[in-house]
Amino acid sequence: MKKITLLFITILIFSCSNENEKPNLLFILVDDLGWTDVSYNKSDYYETFHIDNLSETSMLFDNAYAASSVCSPTRAAIMTGKHPARVNITDWIPGLDPKNKPLLGPVDRNELPLEETTIAEVLRDNNYSTFYSGKWHLGSEGHYPEDQGFDINIGGFEKGSPMGGYYSPYKNPRLSDGPEGEYLTDRLTLETIQLIRNRDTNKPFAAFLSFYNVHTPIQENKEFIDYYVDKLKSYENISPQTVKEGDAITLLNQRNAKYASMVHATDQNVGRIINFLKENDIYDNTLIIFTSDNGGLSTQRRVAPTSVYPLRAGKGWLYEGGIRIPQLIKLPKQKNKEIISEPVVSYDLFPTIANVLNLNHSVSDIDGLDLSNLFLKKDIERDFIFWHFPHYHGSMWKPGSALRNNDWKLVELHEENQVELYNLRDDLSETVDVSNKFPEIRECLNISPYPLLIFLSSSVLRYSVSMIIKIGSEKTPI
Repeated sequence: MKKITLLFITILIFSCSNENEKPNLLFILVDDLGWTDVSYNKSDYYETFHIDNLSETSMLFDNAYAASSVCSPTRAAIMTGKHPARVNITDWIPGLDPKNKPLLGPVDRNELPLEETTIAEVLRDNNYSTFYSGKWHLGSEGHYPEDQGFDINIGGFEKGSPMGGYYSPYKNPRLSDGPEGEYLTDRLTLETIQLIRNRDTNKPFAAFLSFYNVHTPIQENKEFIDYYVDKLKSYENISPQTVKEGDAITLLNQRNAKYASMVHATDQNVGRIINFLKENDIYDNTLIIFTSDNGGLSTQRRVAPTSVYPLRAGKGWLYEGGIRIPQLIKLPKQKNKEIISEPVVSYDLFPTIANVLNLNHSVSDIDGLDLSNLFLKKDIERDFIFWHFPHYHGSMWKPGSALRNNDWKLVELHEENQVELYNLRDDLSETVDVSNKFPEIRECLNISPYPLLIFLSSSVLRYSVSMIIKIGSEKTPI
């Protein structure tokens, strides 16, 4: 009860503060970081000392989900507070439309529409200095971060991976090359620190640090690679353990030293910017969010670079490995860890930021829920979380959808015209399909999304082998 009261007082203080006392925001987004890619989720190989330390004074969400199993839709959801289908971005940009497949995919947008109100625009309208550093992947020139509410953009452009790799030269039109041997993740952190250091101190700041790590190409960090190569020698079995997942292979153990060094480099840079905030007496007055845009790359045509076991599959798939992510929210002045088990999703971050920072705005048509009640041990009213990934993906995923309601998880595979049902409380690894054992639950969950589908009127939401069903369009309605 003491912790709850303290959090309530913290939220109350900041909601009543004047303009100059408003908390700052540091939003850290890691690319492709899987649920078990952090030590606090029992990684057996990677070390994330600084992220673990942050978790000790944060809200730790052990049922946090990305809005999509791939990057661009989740990033759109974070920016807008909307389900990805509502902004018509359901695949990574520009996506993949393979030939000779049974199903056609929807025509997605290749940019975040300018008419959408982003969280950056809300922050800017509330007198925040807004900075963006790193991966954007939400459109080409004219739709860059500086076009979507950020005062300064460093490194954010249309590409989803570092075109020049992780060492300078970067081949990035929004980032000048550094000296030979400069590491991209170090550079983006340094740029963010410099932006905060040189800010207008009469205004609060909102800094979005969006790492390209740990996205492909899997390229060792030269500072830490030898450590992880040596660490492998302590393991009895260093060979990859795998299992078939449809036409793909899922890795079950973490044994890739290159990937481990990339995780470690990311963690070091999280520590660098947090230490900077502490050294400059900014930390206690800063809301810090740490999250990922999708699950880890553990499933693909060949042996993948990481494992998110015991979760099933990985990036691109709608099983838990593709969508469950590590997520932390540290409130201003928070001193204790609180574990939150309620399922939450990326588009919840928009309204949560707005409430915690007491932002004035008129945005009403968002799908996310303000998570502040969870901080006070209160319930949030949500029936289910719904994912829609109606695309073929390089991980060998085929079009499908998924829904979570309490402990139940429904997965619909469109090409196979098949529905699977799992109880995540008893079967986190989604190994036993209980759809035939619980037909009433299967049918209930298989029907319940359709009011939402009608609501999500801007995108193709359901497949048929013979037709594309587009809600609210000239196409055949449900």
